[in-house]
Amino acid sequence: MKIAYITDFDLASFQQGNWPKKQIGHWGHCYYIAKSLETDSTTVQYASPLISKKVIIPKIKRRLYSTLSQKVYHYWAEPIFSQDFAKQIHDKLSSFQPDIVFTSDPNLISYVKCKQPIVLWTDTIYAGLINFYPTYFNVCQESLRHLRTLDRLALNNCNLIILASEWAAQTVIDNYQIDPSKVKVVPHGANLECDRTVDDINTIIKSRPSDRCKLLFLGVDWIRKGGNVALEVVKSLNRAGLSAELNVVGVKPVSEEPLPDYVHSVGFIDKSKPEGLAKLNQLLAESHFLILPSRAECFGHVFCEANSFGVPCLATKVGGIPSVIRDNANGKTFALDTDIKEYCDYIISFMKNYEQYEKLALSSFKEYQTRLNWTVAGQTVNQLLRELIE
Repeated sequence: MKIAYITDFDLASFQQGNWPKKQIGHWGHCYYIAKSLETDSTTVQYASPLISKKVIIPKIKRRLYSTLSQKVYHYWAEPIFSQDFAKQIHDKLSSFQPDIVFTSDPNLISYVKCKQPIVLWTDTIYAGLINFYPTYFNVCQESLRHLRTLDRLALNNCNLIILASEWAAQTVIDNYQIDPSKVKVVPHGANLECDRTVDDINTIIKSRPSDRCKLLFLGVDWIRKGGNVALEVVKSLNRAGLSAELNVVGVKPVSEEPLPDYVHSVGFIDKSKPEGLAKLNQLLAESHFLILPSRAECFGHVFCEANSFGVPCLATKVGGIPSVIRDNANGKTFALDTDIKEYCDYIISFMKNYEQYEKLALSSFKEYQTRLNWTVAGQTVNQLLRELIE
C-alpha cells in the first residue's frame, strides 16, 4: 500500500531537527503519524512541501479588519490558497501514483479531486476551534464562512475521517451531518521516543520521593494551558502542609506576586536537541504529576508523554482531554470551574497513601502501553486504510 501524505511544510526538515517553536506540536504529530503508518507493506511518500501562493490582497484585508472592526481575519483561509494547494497536490499525485491520499490538515484537501480515496486524521476541524482557541475568538464573518467552507469541502471529499478524540468526532458529526459510519476515533500517541519497560517504570516510580510532591507544568501558553491554576494548586498544597514544588517548562510563569522559591521556571526546552531531550526526560521521570488545567485543548500529546514515564495527569474536562485521561487510570480530569481544593485533595490523598500513588503511576504507564502510543495508533489506522481499498 502506498500512501501520499500531504503537508504544507517539509517533513524531511523536521527529521533533521528543525523544530519551530510555534509549530512544534503540529509538526510533531504529523511526523509521528507518518512514521506510525510505515510498515514492511506500507510506504509513505511525502507530498510536501506546498508553497503558499503570494497574494497581497488578503494580507491588506487582515490589517483593515484589525484596524476598522478589531475583528480577527484569517487570511490563509481564503479559498484562493487552498485552490492553489489543490493544483500542487494534483501535480505531486501524478508522479506518486499512491493508493491513498492522506493528510492532517483539512484546508489542504478541500479542493482536491482525485481518483484515490482521501483520508483525514486530525485532532479537530476548524469548527472545533471557533470560540474555543484564543486565535479563533472574535473572528469576522467572512473568515467564519471560509473556515466552515474548508471544513465542509474537506469532509465531503474524504472517504474516511479519523479523529483523535470523541469530542472531535462529535464536532464533525454535529456540525456537518457527516455519516457517522465514515468517522472513526483513534487517539494519537506520545511525541517522544519510548523503549521503557514495566521494570524501568517501576524503578522510575520508586525513585520519586514520598515525602514531597513534584508537579510539572509543560506548555507554551500560560493562559490557555491553565498555568494560573497550577500555580495556585502548588501554593495551596504547601499551605496545607504538603511539601510541593512546581517546575514550569515551555513558558515563563505569569504572576502579580514574586514566585515562591518552590516554583521553578525552566523555560523552553528544545527536545529536538539531545541535551534538551535529556533534560525533558529527566523532568518527566522525577515528577509525581503532570498538571495542565487547560481552558482549551484538542488532544494533548503531552499527556501521553507523561504517561510513558508513569506520570499521572491532572487536567480539565475540555475538548479531547477526556478521551486521553481516564479518571483514576492515568490521572483525573476536573471541571473548568473546579475549586483549587479539589485538585489539592486529590493529590494529598495519593501522597498520604503512597502505595496507591505507585499503583496509579503504574496504571498510567499501562494506559500509554495499550492505547496512547503511535505503534498502536498506526496499526489501527493501517487496518482501516486497507479495509478502505480492498
